Amino acid sequence: MKLLALSVENFDTALSSLPQAILLALAAVALAEKLPGAAPPVIAILRSSQVNPDELGAHSSDFEAENGIVFQFSGSEGVNGGANMVGSFSYPQEDGSLAEVKFVADENGFQPESSLLPVAPAFPHPIPQFVLDQIEFARLEDERKAREEKN
Repeated sequence: MKLLALSVENFDTALSSLPQAILLALAAVALAEKLPGAAPPVIAILRSSQVNPDELGAHSSDFEAENGIVFQFSGSEGVNGGANMVGSFSYPQEDGSLAEVKFVADENGFQPESSLLPVAPAFPHPIPQFVLDQIEFARLEDERKAREEKN
């Protein structure tokens, strides 16, 4: 068995780097709490029910979590074989307001309704005449080319 002998110089060097090592260890612990791999908080499920499709394809789901997330929908088989659904979901935003989305999903696609969705602004002015003239010019050009291709 070999004994480790520390000289005074080695001991002083080790002792002087100890506060840095402690500081680095504390910083690592503090940063580890913010890492994505850190354990997320446990959020209770307040309500969760699901009705699987019956012989006519009717189905539904209802969910609510302790953190304010709510999701519910009901649906049935569509005329063309797809699933038609109506439902809504909501969740609290960072500013304390509640984000709400209602939707219909059917043969016409997914159709959400919410004040969160962007809306195109109303056109602020009429289309300028030079733009209308250019559109008309392009239409006349297309007609001329089509006539030339027939001949």
